[in-house]
Amino acid sequence: MKSDCSTSAAPFRGLGGPLRSSEPVRAAPARSPAVDLLEEAADLLVVHLDFRAALETCERAWQSLANHALPEEPAGTSLEVKCSLCVVGIQALAEMDRWQEVLSWVLQYYQVPEKLPPKVLELCILLYSKMQEPRAVLDVVGAWLQDPANQDLPEYGALAEFHVQRVLLPLGCLSEAEELVVGSAAFGEERRLDVLQAIHTARQQQQQEHSGSEEAQKPNEEGSVSHKFLSLPMLVRQLWDSAVSHFFSLPFKKGLLAALILCLLVVRFDPASPSSLPFLYKLAQLFRWIRKAASSRLYQLRIRD
Repeated sequence: MKSDCSTSAAPFRGLGGPLRSSEPVRAAPARSPAVDLLEEAADLLVVHLDFRAALETCERAWQSLANHALPEEPAGTSLEVKCSLCVVGIQALAEMDRWQEVLSWVLQYYQVPEKLPPKVLELCILLYSKMQEPRAVLDVVGAWLQDPANQDLPEYGALAEFHVQRVLLPLGCLSEAEELVVGSAAFGEERRLDVLQAIHTARQQQQQEHSGSEEAQKPNEEGSVSHKFLSLPMLVRQLWDSAVSHFFSLPFKKGLLAALILCLLVVRFDPASPSSLPFLYKLAQLFRWIRKAASSRLYQLRIRD
């Protein structure tokens, strides 16, 4: 019998020694159904690679947390379960190539960006920056970093630096990055200098790219201007040839009148001025010569036909 008593008491020694008859039996705390669903979702994700079922299980776990909250459960345990559910859900969405839905999926449970756990926010930054879409998390991370309640968290400094490296610098938001690093007490002096050096290097690279694009644009502008100047004489020549060919088809008096109008528009001389008389006389002689040459050419063509 003695051995039986010692054997029956053995499982309870971890609770503070042998159990006496006068002490009440301490029952184990009730386990939330969300914890079991979390384990099931992780198993579906890692072992079975059933990403859709893992995501659906995470959503069921969130619903369970909303409907069956245990009053005796520590607050920290619930926060850890919620964060772990988000991690599993994010990985499931990424595996299904539905990474664009990650941010909205997470925010439907936390409502506002300021309440996101640091680990979840870090995963969002990592995912969207890897997919070359860091702008999607720019406002969300900015709101989280500006919340005073988050600035006291031990993860704040690492997350702020991660935001600078993965979001602000790739987007070219150098002033915002510099303001964040200088104004935050979460950065140590050494880390602050390193990040500021990275911002300075990015600013120099940005200036070099800007100057290089301006230099590349100048030859294009010069080429377009020179092309305009080259095309202008060709256009004038085409107009002149068209006008001359039209003059040939007009009677002599009408052609002379059209030439005078053309000179008024192009040369802008005054036909009533005495200095214009020699020019008009030469112009009339020129048209008579053109008319004779055109007539002789037309006569020769008719003889050949």
